[in-house]
Amino acid sequence: MKSFFSFLVFAFCSLTVLAQVDTAQQIIPDRSNSAEQQDKPYVILISADGFRYDYAEKYKAEHLLALANEGVKAESMVPSFPSVTFPNHYSIVTGLYPSHHGLIDNAFYDRNLKRSYSYKGKTASEGIWYGGTPLWVLAEQQKMVTASYFWVGSEAAIQNTYPTYYFKYNQVTGIDKRIQTVVDWLKLPAEKRPHLITFYFPQVDHEGHKHGPNSPEVENAVHFVDSAVYELTKAVDKTGLKVNYIFVSDHGMTTPDIVNTIKLPAAIDTSKYIIGDHGLMIDLYAKNPDDIGKTYEQLKKEAKDYQVFLRVNIPKHYHYSKSDDRYGRIGDIILISDYPKVFNIHNSKFDPGWHGFDPDVVKDMHATFYAWGPAFKTNTQIDSFPNVEIFPLVAEILGLKYTFKVDGTRHLANEVLKK
Repeated sequence: MKSFFSFLVFAFCSLTVLAQVDTAQQIIPDRSNSAEQQDKPYVILISADGFRYDYAEKYKAEHLLALANEGVKAESMVPSFPSVTFPNHYSIVTGLYPSHHGLIDNAFYDRNLKRSYSYKGKTASEGIWYGGTPLWVLAEQQKMVTASYFWVGSEAAIQNTYPTYYFKYNQVTGIDKRIQTVVDWLKLPAEKRPHLITFYFPQVDHEGHKHGPNSPEVENAVHFVDSAVYELTKAVDKTGLKVNYIFVSDHGMTTPDIVNTIKLPAAIDTSKYIIGDHGLMIDLYAKNPDDIGKTYEQLKKEAKDYQVFLRVNIPKHYHYSKSDDRYGRIGDIILISDYPKVFNIHNSKFDPGWHGFDPDVVKDMHATFYAWGPAFKTNTQIDSFPNVEIFPLVAEILGLKYTFKVDGTRHLANEVLKK
């Protein structure tokens, strides 16, 4: 196993190190656990991007399956709509649907700010885009130290707060160094030791997009994550601390129809709309509200392989309506492709793997949830649940209090935690 793990580390981490990539740890000074928080449990929240609900069984991820079977294993975890990376990672740590925390997509337009957000741009590290209260902010506000080895929002000053220890996202740092950093955090004196650590893997999503979910490349990526999590648990065990692990993903992956794609509908006058597009959904932001009704009616008449909604009449299960839109970021008109169709309004070349479809319709969008450690029941299997349940679960384990409203409930915590 060790030689296979070393091969996978080399395969995924032997990237060219660019001088401009910042791999230095960021540390916020003068932070400490209060005396009360020093006796609280520890949680490592791990996300493997694009790790579909059935990948562990499909590709025989032996370590993850063994850990899950010893603890708690869900049939699946249901992502929020749209089932893409940034909205769902942020839903996991805030307990809010995307329309309620503000990250409605990986990229979008804000009517009030008159600016666009992109997960690839500098906006990803601007706190103004992030609503809600992520777990690390909640913890730091209550004098509990946190750390992040990558998570959506962790390098932005949300409510003027960062995790005490965090890194700017890069794909350069090898897994051995990342595991050692977690161990080093847990070896700090009690007053400086983080009780919440987030940890992120991009490999499965990358290979799923590039090669499709049924490819040997995805199988290798699953085995890489499986081995890395095992090595992480072994290394952490040596600290002597009793740590709780939650292993999740943001969404699944499927094979779309990338041959018979949907072109830009003729009813859309590009001079009259700002267009937000990620392939499976189009948000149209009208420059003149008077144009909305006519365009909507025309789109309804010509719609084929996609559905058309106004943000005032989109079905409730999307949690994507005008009444949900707390930040003015959802389009006036929303086009949603029918599985397995995709929009291709820029004549782009599409990857064979994709996600973003309605998880209520396409189970391939479902994500993974496993949990183990002293706080969790053993040998327990549960039904599928929405990912907004993770926030209340972690808050319960860490003893963090909150009075604001979230979309998640205590149902998951009641199911999986020891009494």
